[in-house]
Amino acid sequence: MKAAMFVEPGRMQTTEVPMPVIEKPTDAIIRILRACVCGSDLWWYRGISKREHGSLAGHEAIGVVQEVGPEVTAVRPGDFVVVPFTHGCGRCAACRAGFDGNCMNQEPGGNAGYQAEYLRFASADWSLVRIPGKPSDYSDERLNSLLALSDVMATGYHAAVSAEVKTGDTTVVMGDGAVGLCGIISARSLGAERIIAMSRHDDRQRMACEFGATDIVAERGDQAVERVMELTGGSGADSVLECVGTEQSTITALKVGRPGSIVGRVGVPQNSELNTTELFWRNIGLRGGIASVTTYDKNVLLDAVLDGRIEPGRVFTKRFDLDHIQQAYEAMDEREAIKSLIVVAEA
Repeated sequence: MKAAMFVEPGRMQTTEVPMPVIEKPTDAIIRILRACVCGSDLWWYRGISKREHGSLAGHEAIGVVQEVGPEVTAVRPGDFVVVPFTHGCGRCAACRAGFDGNCMNQEPGGNAGYQAEYLRFASADWSLVRIPGKPSDYSDERLNSLLALSDVMATGYHAAVSAEVKTGDTTVVMGDGAVGLCGIISARSLGAERIIAMSRHDDRQRMACEFGATDIVAERGDQAVERVMELTGGSGADSVLECVGTEQSTITALKVGRPGSIVGRVGVPQNSELNTTELFWRNIGLRGGIASVTTYDKNVLLDAVLDGRIEPGRVFTKRFDLDHIQQAYEAMDEREAIKSLIVVAEA
């Protein structure tokens, strides 16, 4: 089968690899229909973080169940599913508490290889999210929104939930990539009245406003903090979503909230050290981490997409096939695409 492979920083290729097989009774084999490139993929694509050369790539997809292990009963061959990047078991303390992104039984290294024609998915019985009907029942746009549920929409929602966004809030969203834009959707759906999007790119600013942003701040660093304080009459925001992960973005996020606010942090951290002393003196909360994709999809997000209340699939602004995986990464790396869609097979 065809699969996307990381060769070295700046270089991806499509290669032939063996078909996956059931290895554990809780596995499923998924025929991938659509996958995509994630902003977090760019960290190793750019050589900023390490990744094993020759490893398969991708952690977001929708597809059709091809085969299941003997212990999988919740889905069966032919089911149309969201394929989360998380692999929660549904039984451990973390999953029961709604934190399936931190499942205590999650298979190490399980979230890779989604940019391929087929995938072995671990913990399939609970973690896969079944979509009603069959792929051909849905429009192209709806399929894209269903794909967004495998990561970016759930991650943006996790930022908003972690920040405890509530009705009437003034919310700052750090990051104008796909996760940040989905954070804007989430903040609006949770009742934020004013949403300040931190963005300096015209196309992303437009989409941010279409998703519900009321203000745009293009400045960065201390100038960004000053601008937010001007917009909020010196008070700061009630809630902050950090959807980037860089040191500058995180520090700015911690400075733009009012005393007692919470920063919902979902950007993959690129700096391992963080001085939390200032948070103490300002009563600022900091929480977040890996999104609870299955929990959010089953309880909230799948219905919101099916009902047409949210359209996160709009973040896919360029389309590629698996044979053009290099171009898909280049488009995101060069900011020609907000998020690159990879159509692996037709619905």
